[in-house]
Amino acid sequence: MKYIANIKIMPHKELLDPQGKTVLKNLSNIEVDQVNDVRIGKFIQMTLEADSEADASAKVEHSCKKLLANVIMETYEYELTPA
Repeated sequence: MKYIANIKIMPHKELLDPQGKTVLKNLSNIEVDQVNDVRIGKFIQMTLEADSEADASAKVEHSCKKLLANVIMETYEYELTPA
């Protein structure tokens, strides 16, 4: 069966996010005010084949831990839906 995993990867809240700080600092240049914080991460959509939802979840977990996310500096979460 086919599944779609929508994966969101973000830096740990405790860590400085230089990209987010740069965007936050420059939002006033395009007349966007009253923004308190910006954090920049990654969104990944993966379509995969698996025998069950548990199998698909295991594949996504393995992919995130070993390749997609740097678990020392980033957190990840995902939603899995049948395709």
